[in-house]
Amino acid sequence: MSNAYLWVKALHIIFVASWFAGLFYLPRLFVNLAMVSADSHAERERLLLMARKLYRFSTILMVPALVFGLLLWLYFGIGKGPGQIWLHIKLTLVVGVIGYHHVCRRILTQFEGLQNRRSHKWFRWFNEVTVLLFAVIVCLVVLKPTLG
Repeated sequence: MSNAYLWVKALHIIFVASWFAGLFYLPRLFVNLAMVSADSHAERERLLLMARKLYRFSTILMVPALVFGLLLWLYFGIGKGPGQIWLHIKLTLVVGVIGYHHVCRRILTQFEGLQNRRSHKWFRWFNEVTVLLFAVIVCLVVLKPTLG
């Protein structure tokens, strides 16, 4: 293994973990926002400010995570060859994570416009989606199941 490959792999892991940290915490802010009483403007604005900053930061972290992942796949050939179904499943799940990221933006916009109609309990379940996606993606990368 080349040094370049190891650096790209390390950077990919760092940025993916950092991106997911934001995706783990942002829905927790949504839980808190959903629980804020209508007359608590200062608390609502503080939580919205935190959510906006976290969403922006997570978006910034997402970009290098995806770039380094693409480098591993396209330049270093990770997952290429017969029977490498794990990578196709992983890439499908990554598209799902990107979608989840954008759904978080839509939810944040709803909170900003006082349009949220979901309960804090709904957001608690919504928060678990990233945990499940992360766990499955890590298992696929480590175990690399093949067909045939």
